[in-house]
Amino acid sequence: MSYPIKYRKRVIEYRQKGHTLEETSNIFVAAISTIQRWERQLKEKRDLETKPLNRTFKKIAPKKLKEYIAEHPDAYLKEIAEVFECIDTAVRKALKRQNITQKKDRNLQRTKQG
Repeated sequence: MSYPIKYRKRVIEYRQKGHTLEETSNIFVAAISTIQRWERQLKEKRDLETKPLNRTFKKIAPKKLKEYIAEHPDAYLKEIAEVFECIDTAVRKALKRQNITQKKDRNLQRTKQG
């Protein structure tokens, strides 16, 4: 979660009034490194906007995972992880992102619907 732009501006304004990083950090409860990053961003880019998240799926494409689950509804996380060449935690998170539960009968219903 990122800080709102108004908040960032208030922090920078406070800092520009001559307050130290430690004072600013304590008053606004923001990490010193974060405040420094905002100052650097303002200096280099002239704004405090957050950059949009560019999320790409590195190992597990959602569509391929859904297809695999439809074909292999009884597969264990470790088996799926081997197919996608990743760890079982990554599979669990990918399934959660797609709202696919561990209940086998629900998996079949969800994947057949969409």
